[in-house]
Amino acid sequence: MADQPSNNPVLAIAMGKAMESPVVVIGPQFLTENPVDLTISSKIVTLGESDFSVSDANGTLIFRVKSKLASIRDVRHLKDAAGNTLVTLKQKIRTIHRRWQAFRGDSMDDKDLLFSVKKSSVFQFKTQLDVFLASNTSETAPNFKIKGNWLERSCTIYSGDGESNTIVAQMHKEHTVKTLALDSDKFGVTVSENVDYAFIVALVVVLNEINADRGGDGIFGEDD
Repeated sequence: MADQPSNNPVLAIAMGKAMESPVVVIGPQFLTENPVDLTISSKIVTLGESDFSVSDANGTLIFRVKSKLASIRDVRHLKDAAGNTLVTLKQKIRTIHRRWQAFRGDSMDDKDLLFSVKKSSVFQFKTQLDVFLASNTSETAPNFKIKGNWLERSCTIYSGDGESNTIVAQMHKEHTVKTLALDSDKFGVTVSENVDYAFIVALVVVLNEINADRGGDGIFGEDD
């Protein structure tokens, strides 16, 4: 059984196994030689619409996510600070595992698929999500696993099926900048060195959307 991650995200990542090779999904420009601390803030703008902003340890804005509930399907755009779309996130409709797909740039074409995420099982008491890279067409085993408690903002992203202690990122509450506003939420994410932190942010956005469960569990939908 894998070791339980420490409550200290930096210590937990240090205790885990180092990645044998860099994890690049969105782009190599999002790799660093040291762990990266990010702060993710979400704010409800209107019913069915919310914004995300992501800043680094210096408070510099590096990403934004415009989230809007579309009339037919959910679509989110991960943008850099200049407003360029890096990734388009789309929920696949009528699936019982709440599958989301990520595409490069503004595309929603299968040829531009980067990865997909779905619930490990239909009914869950704690969060468990499977992440499959586009090259993993058989999906016999996930490339990454997300485990934890979303309500506590305590989730860990592992490489592989989650049975190893190779931690690539860990979410944690932001105790020093806690907000009392009812329409906002703020938490931290520590990303391991040599891991694409834009990819991790995209995973956190999908994690939020799946747990928000806006569309229900889709029990009358397709299997995946």
